[in-house]
Amino acid sequence: MNTDQKMRQSTSASAYGGRAGTDAGDGDPPVRAKRFWSARRAPAGIVALAVFAVSGLLLYDVAAVRSGRPAMRWREWLAGQLAARPLDDPWIMSGAALLAALGVWMVVLALTPGLRGLLPMRSPGAGAEKGVEDAEAGVAGVAVRAGIDRTSAGLVLRDRAMEVPGVRSARVDVGRRRIRARALAHFRDLDEVRADLDTALHEGIHQLGLARRPALSVRVRRSATKSKG
Repeated sequence: MNTDQKMRQSTSASAYGGRAGTDAGDGDPPVRAKRFWSARRAPAGIVALAVFAVSGLLLYDVAAVRSGRPAMRWREWLAGQLAARPLDDPWIMSGAALLAALGVWMVVLALTPGLRGLLPMRSPGAGAEKGVEDAEAGVAGVAVRAGIDRTSAGLVLRDRAMEVPGVRSARVDVGRRRIRARALAHFRDLDEVRADLDTALHEGIHQLGLARRPALSVRVRRSATKSKG
């Protein structure tokens, strides 16, 4: 008789100094780095083209009416609809809500930095390692900001996790405030694997040189093999 597959797991959750972003215990002072701002060329280009097209069409129609030609049918129809429909008409309310939502979306784009997938790194003046300082010294006094993609950071940490003895497979999800590591062990005690993995990932996060170091959550599990009874 085959028994059901059982799962054993060991879980560890830790953060630098008990709180993400404090950098306590690593010898580096806390750093408050600004996020990178997205240029948002595509939304700006679309809005600019739409405004240009509508303004050009209205300007042409107004000039045509002033020169004695009849107005375009679409403008006559729109003026008639706006004059005949009350303000509480469903179509008027829907159009107003759509324009308001579009305006709010544009304001949000203008006030938020974007680029959520890019994590700022520490500047040389904030306690970066000597190799980075030497690289910065050759830029003739020009301030350089560095960042790393969250996906790339996850791949780097996953490679560090795979170097831990006993880890069969690993997955590391890097967020802005927390890093979650999930590993599957195929030998060694789960607590030992978890402890070594926790240490290796802490060192890997330190070497990434992030300005705001996320909290670390590590979980190691192992599936029991099926046995016959």
